[in-house]
Amino acid sequence: MKRSPGARLCATAAIGALSLSLLTACSDDGSKDSADSKGSASSSAGSSSSAPAAKALTTAELEKLLLAQGELKGYKSESGDDTLPASKTVVKTDKPACDPLAWATAALAPGDTDANASNTVSEDKASGATVQPEDFADAFDVDMTFVGLSSYEGDGAQKALKAVSDGVTACAGGYGLTAEGETTKVTKVVAEKSAVKGDEAVTFAADVDMDGAGTATFHTEVVRKGNTVATFYTVNFAAMSKGGDMGSVPAAVVDAQVAKLK
Repeated sequence: MKRSPGARLCATAAIGALSLSLLTACSDDGSKDSADSKGSASSSAGSSSSAPAAKALTTAELEKLLLAQGELKGYKSESGDDTLPASKTVVKTDKPACDPLAWATAALAPGDTDANASNTVSEDKASGATVQPEDFADAFDVDMTFVGLSSYEGDGAQKALKAVSDGVTACAGGYGLTAEGETTKVTKVVAEKSAVKGDEAVTFAADVDMDGAGTATFHTEVVRKGNTVATFYTVNFAAMSKGGDMGSVPAAVVDAQVAKLK
């Protein structure tokens, strides 16, 4: 039996690393309604020989580098403590090579490190809002970007970018994903081109099965600057409930966040 649109939204929200509170709401009320892109991995030829030998930043230091409220006009920044998975143990795939892709979409470190911090940066439409949301979908008609920062010793950051790049190739045919207890099927992964930020970047798109209602396409950017890696993943929950393309990660968010990195 097919799940209702509300349940589909709940399941896919797990991929977007939606808050535990929303996932709980989905579980309680799930019965209520509520482009094939080609290209090579967008990775600069940032050579590992130029990699800094600096020590990894701590989680506390990374938290200070996250975009803060008021630093980007037209957007609001909120702590990721209550809106994103706490660890990699709650985000799993059925193919180990695909793990870095899944972690990147959940604002978790795509490489081997415990130094990780995250938040959400979303469009601030409050000042221009003149009409109250009429239904569940309208209430979520806003682009929200999950931002993750992670830091590494030695060449760990380069290895993290390579793991993501290799994952894009290895997982082209898709993979199964379980996040916060919800299972979803990623049907296709393709590399995308983008303006390289920082020292090197990998950009990819993933098609997600919307449980019988077609597919939705999500875009992720992973950027390295020195020994810090930033991940960006954007979701529009109103669009997600209908399928279709979520749109690219806002360049303004990527530019502002990467500019803060050391």
